[in-house]
Amino acid sequence: MPRWIIPLLIASAIIFILEYYAFQAVKTVTKNRIIRWGWMAVGILVYLYLLYVIVSTPSNSGQTKEFQMATGMMITILIPKIFILVVMFGEDIVRIFHKITSWLSSNPTQPIPGRRKFISQLALVLAAIPFTSFLYGIIQGRYNYKVLKYQLSFKDLPDAFDGFTITQISDIHSGSFTNKKKIQYGVDMINNQNSDVLLFTGDIVNNMASEMDNWIEMFSSLKAPFGKYSVLGNHDYAEYIRGISKEEKEVQFQEIKKIHPKIGFDLLCNESRYIEKEGQKISLIGVENWGKSFKQAGDLKKASEGINKEDFKILMSHDPSHWRAQVLENYPQIDAMFSGHTHGMQFGVRTKEFQWSPIEYIYKEWAGLYHEKNQQLYVNVGYGFLGYPGRVGILPEITIFELKSGQAPA
Repeated sequence: MPRWIIPLLIASAIIFILEYYAFQAVKTVTKNRIIRWGWMAVGILVYLYLLYVIVSTPSNSGQTKEFQMATGMMITILIPKIFILVVMFGEDIVRIFHKITSWLSSNPTQPIPGRRKFISQLALVLAAIPFTSFLYGIIQGRYNYKVLKYQLSFKDLPDAFDGFTITQISDIHSGSFTNKKKIQYGVDMINNQNSDVLLFTGDIVNNMASEMDNWIEMFSSLKAPFGKYSVLGNHDYAEYIRGISKEEKEVQFQEIKKIHPKIGFDLLCNESRYIEKEGQKISLIGVENWGKSFKQAGDLKKASEGINKEDFKILMSHDPSHWRAQVLENYPQIDAMFSGHTHGMQFGVRTKEFQWSPIEYIYKEWAGLYHEKNQQLYVNVGYGFLGYPGRVGILPEITIFELKSGQAPA
């Protein structure tokens, strides 16, 4: 028996249960056959579209825009039905309890009570909240760029760099883009910050180099007087393309690396650069992807060669798990690290006072600013999107840092 049969059967059973309870709610609320059958038809069409995309997409295409949209549509209709299931199943427990108590009593046994219209209405109203949220995330949230500004203080920052500004973007995922006007709007927002240097912390594509072809000119227009620097993310190694040889993946990998100079970025692959200003300098270190659960090509020892111990040091590393796994204990001389990768799972809540996402159960550091042992880490939740073609609560981010001389956070 093929290994995919059992997961398919489990998924089918879960979907059947969700659809059954959702239809029970609709059937209780309305007797209109058009609404009832229309509800069922929408679900069937979404599942058929996803099946069509899976079957018709070549295995070596990676994660396509069509697959993302089909997945997004399925998420948008399925997640709300979990809310319906919880309410309706809760009602079923009460109904069964009434039946059991009736059977145990000395009075004539009563039939299971019918469903109450109010409960079904409540279930549908609750389901409307995630439905509209996921729909908004696809239509508007994925391009609702936010500029976040931070002031970072360091006691060993050279005086010439007091007030120096850095823009960080991460996880472009150009293979997901569809709207040139919206992407141009984001690029203009980056340029309008007029930062001294621009850092990109990995995942320029989803799968292959050709995904960036239509966006080269646009991203080439990014400007920073002290340079634009980048590193590789886990999606930049062509390792998520199935059905091609190791040699073909290596060709793709080399083509992906060539994208960076085409758009004016200096790609740092386990190497470093000095940024100089008014006779003083800071060191910028860039490593290849190193993730606790992903590719570990990053080599900090190699990347740090030629850097003086007393230099002020900034590290670009795509995956924030690198910070706790290696940087904190083994490289205390690194002042700040900039990462991305998590996307904040593209779902959650993020305000100045509070943030939450399911990704926090996987990554201890997943969004925003962290500090420990005089070292600082910033995790950017990304510019683009992947998988679900939208963002709910965790919006695309352009981050601005102003470096200041002073005592670093304890």
